[in-house]
Amino acid sequence: MADSLTKNILSKDVEIKGSIKFTNELVIDGKIEGEIISDGNLTVGENADIRGEIKTKSVTVFGKIHGNITVAERCELKARAQLVGDLKAARVIIEEGATFVGKSEVSSGGKIAASAGVTPAGGSSKSEPVPVADPAKATATFGR
Repeated sequence: MADSLTKNILSKDVEIKGSIKFTNELVIDGKIEGEIISDGNLTVGENADIRGEIKTKSVTVFGKIHGNITVAERCELKARAQLVGDLKAARVIIEEGATFVGKSEVSSGGKIAASAGVTPAGGSSKSEPVPVADPAKATATFGR
């Protein structure tokens, strides 16, 4: 009997130009140029180099992304992650050593529609972006 929760893997020797849509879980360790859309969970491996928009339920980033991320739930930038682009999520975790250049918007209660990449109907999120002294050269380091 097949497992209903499938984990898909694109290894480091895979290069794709175009849109990717998946369900459940996807691990990308290759090069992607294009949009990634899903109601599932995305893991961007340490060898990954993604250039394009990401709209998923959640994402964990170990590699490089040059594009905007919109997630309905959680975005986690691991220690060697590099994100150049804007970020919208309900929860954001940024480990020490991660590089983030862009604006962030953390929703406070409203769910971000992952497939549409927009805030819920009826208005915008009430959260405020994290101020950055020089966004062009920002390296965000967070921790408690």
